[in-house]
Amino acid sequence: MSSAAEQEAVAGAVAAEEGRPAVLNGARGRVPGVPVRPGAPVPLGARFRVGPDGVAGTNFALWAGGAEAVELCLFDERGKETRAKLTELTHEIWHGFVPGVMPGQRYGYRVHGRWDPWTGARWNPAKLLLDPYARAVDGDFTLPPEVYGHVRDWPQQHVADTVRDERDSAPYVPKGVVVHDDAPDDEWQDDRRPKTPWADSVIYELHVRGFTKQHPGVPEELRGTYAGLAHPAAIEHLVKLGVTAVELLPVHQFAHEDHLLRRGLRNYWGYNSIGYFAPHAAYAASGTTGQQVGEFRRMVRALHAAGIEVILDVVYNHTAEAGELGPTLSLKGVDNRGYYRLQADARRYADYTGCGNTLHVVQPQVLRLITDSLRYWVTEMGVDGFRFDLAAALARSMHDVDMLSPFLAVIAQDPVLRRVKLIAEPWDVGSGGYQVGAFPPLWTEWNDRYRDAVRDFWRGALPDVRDLGYRLSGSSDLYAWGGRRPYASVNFVTAHDGFTLRDMVSYERKHNEANGEGNRDGSNDNRSWNCGAEGETDDEDVLALRRRQLRNLLSTLLLSTGVPMLVAGDEMGRTQRGNNNAYCQDNEISWLDWGLLEEPGWKALFELASRLIALRHRHPVLRRRAFFSGRPHSADGLRDLAWFTARGTEMTEADWYAPAATLGMYLSGRDIPGRDERGAQILDDSFLVVLHTGHRPVDFVLPGTPWARRYEVVVDTSREEQEREPGAGHPAGTEITVPERTVLLLRVAG
Repeated sequence: MSSAAEQEAVAGAVAAEEGRPAVLNGARGRVPGVPVRPGAPVPLGARFRVGPDGVAGTNFALWAGGAEAVELCLFDERGKETRAKLTELTHEIWHGFVPGVMPGQRYGYRVHGRWDPWTGARWNPAKLLLDPYARAVDGDFTLPPEVYGHVRDWPQQHVADTVRDERDSAPYVPKGVVVHDDAPDDEWQDDRRPKTPWADSVIYELHVRGFTKQHPGVPEELRGTYAGLAHPAAIEHLVKLGVTAVELLPVHQFAHEDHLLRRGLRNYWGYNSIGYFAPHAAYAASGTTGQQVGEFRRMVRALHAAGIEVILDVVYNHTAEAGELGPTLSLKGVDNRGYYRLQADARRYADYTGCGNTLHVVQPQVLRLITDSLRYWVTEMGVDGFRFDLAAALARSMHDVDMLSPFLAVIAQDPVLRRVKLIAEPWDVGSGGYQVGAFPPLWTEWNDRYRDAVRDFWRGALPDVRDLGYRLSGSSDLYAWGGRRPYASVNFVTAHDGFTLRDMVSYERKHNEANGEGNRDGSNDNRSWNCGAEGETDDEDVLALRRRQLRNLLSTLLLSTGVPMLVAGDEMGRTQRGNNNAYCQDNEISWLDWGLLEEPGWKALFELASRLIALRHRHPVLRRRAFFSGRPHSADGLRDLAWFTARGTEMTEADWYAPAATLGMYLSGRDIPGRDERGAQILDDSFLVVLHTGHRPVDFVLPGTPWARRYEVVVDTSREEQEREPGAGHPAGTEITVPERTVLLLRVAG
């Protein structure tokens, strides 16, 4: 490809030859008379190219089924608009090539058609629309009345959405930006994906802005940005902790909800997408007229160089346009009926997401939008996988969740997407939307049954330990079908939504007053225990107990079979002050407090988490690729998995149905299915995990032959500081005292 200067010179020569002004360039604000060549209907979006005749420009293509006309709108740096009609129509795609339009150019569309909300038709050319395929977005959504397709303040509110608003929205909405489609060789070509196997993965959910906003080692101008996350000081923490992947809260371009803006708040989490190809511009340190694309790519490359994969939390189930009373920003004005699920009364939206609308994924053009977006982020932005928010909504065919739905079928056969990590949040808010354990092979799932069982055990609320046994050993009751493996279960105790780990042992009630919703928002089912005092306290006994409970919860998570997911900051005691729904708190409530690592207690928690992750990496018995059988694998009767009571006897059927404060889990390193890369049998140490949630110490008899002759303590959560070397050995068959509320990890030493 020729240089930008050469392209501009070519474009200028073409302009002179055609008797019109020079090129339209977003950086310099020059405006042409806009002759539009036919161009091509594919690919969709704005694609800069140099044609076979040497003419540089941009091809624009927009699917707008049912529209009567489409205008391309080009903006200079002062906001002056120049319009050009796209007259070519191929298979419902309006397209045209505009010579001289260079990278950096800002643009949008106006789409003409019928205004008939009763049939779902909501075309309004007064509203400037964001290209659904825009690679970058410049500007922010502020949502004044002008950006609504209907008259928002119409006196009869019950019909307000049926009255078309004729005011121009262009001055108030962001614009798409034309970008180079190919990354420069020095920016991307040397990237090497880690390709971490699922069974070896440890996921770390983080927010791009919140992770580095207060990081003292990151230059101030880079904090809270993609470049900040790529900084060596930020990556150093991830490497020391030992995680293999970061799962980024939404980084697609998103908008802030009107009800938040009116309260002086902003959407912090980002689950309100409006641009599925564009990195969220507010997270870019380098600029918003295309620079955010390169900055995101450099962040991915830096993480890959450290051996860390990048997984995106993506929101394809709904958009920021909400329901019939929401703004007209993009899809609603392009073709409302083509993109959204509507009710029988087509004026209303089907809402399986709780956010006002649901994308109509069974429509070919919607399915194409989603899969094109996914492939773009894999092939051109370098990401390694996706976590799908409310994935059950994507799996609905007409109304019901269908595991043979078009979306899941397309993913299963796609040669790009079937190779990356796919994580489902396996529920939505509609009828029949809870689908934990039901997604097909290739998919892993957030396992909320794991979360609930572990929380209940450590707060002493489990009626028995049947469910806990399944959760600790990979949830075979949910996933042992269709060739799925234990790593189909993404185990987590906390996520972005809910209490942090520290708050889970500090609060029994949510404290969301800062959200301005009268503390009505957020879940009331927290399954938490405050250890005897609500919130902050100076009681040293309570504080010590809380830290021990944190060690117990982290140890349980990282010693369970399946893929563990940590939330950024949980490894060092981050608090949200009891807010369990901090989606609108773009401040110290949500940002990581790196000063915690200077406090001995929280530094010790980080070191324990790091130690446990290192143990997972060293010991394949802790990250099995196949489910346990529970059957003897040798003449001595040793099994790959066994369960013990505090008496040192194997669990009976009656024991599983009885309340229990103590549980022993034996993991055999002799009976690991599969072979290593050289074809050799995989052998490892064997371990005994003892979990005791009682408020008094318990005497535990260590299982004897054939399980072991001797044990040594590797982790003891009753201790703030862990021993660097294994503790004193204990002969099998002897009785040891397990302190109250403790996890012990013992290695079989003989």
